[in-house]
Amino acid sequence: MTATESQACRVLLADDHPLLLRGLADLLQATGEVDLVEATSSGTRALASIREKRPDIAVLDVSMPDVGGLAILRALREGGLPVRVIFLSATMTGRQIAEAIGLGVWGLLLKDYASDSLLDCLREVIAGRKWLPEELVSKARRGGGVDIGGEIASLTPREKEISALVCRGFSNKAIAGMVGSTEGTVSIHLHNIYRKLDISSRTTLATLFVQYQSQISDQA
Repeated sequence: MTATESQACRVLLADDHPLLLRGLADLLQATGEVDLVEATSSGTRALASIREKRPDIAVLDVSMPDVGGLAILRALREGGLPVRVIFLSATMTGRQIAEAIGLGVWGLLLKDYASDSLLDCLREVIAGRKWLPEELVSKARRGGGVDIGGEIASLTPREKEISALVCRGFSNKAIAGMVGSTEGTVSIHLHNIYRKLDISSRTTLATLFVQYQSQISDQA
């Protein structure tokens, strides 16, 4: 990493575990390779700081009591903020990993290895390369041991139809016109789909539905 790159790379760090937060903050500051703009234990504060300070990279705990990393990443994507996000987690389910990848996360780090791997991960992300360990990506492909087929099968025919259209990238308004319903009714169906599948975004729904279709094709 060149001196110019190190000066240009501004990093925000958020984790609700105070010892880990301090340890990683000290690690980053000691290297002199990045500019640590803030270290916070609050997801709400992290999101506000990202919007205000516009760091190049945000290293975020996936699970925080107020606002977790996935919710922050969704907000950044919806707001069009070009911040590269790296997730920290003690453990991530296959579903969380799939959603993170679908939302465009740049790096995935398990907390057990964060002190050893964070700098290497940052260097890769600064260079424009993603840090997505194959063992975590493969966990997402497997769905974390979840019976995706069984969960999708529990949806009603209309819910499956709407899920398929979401997977193809159509908006609620477009879906309403295609299925002969109202936009509000489509929103209600999506709410029920999210509740049944225990998910919170269209991106995750699309990811799960693609996995489901893949399973059906393999069985055919």
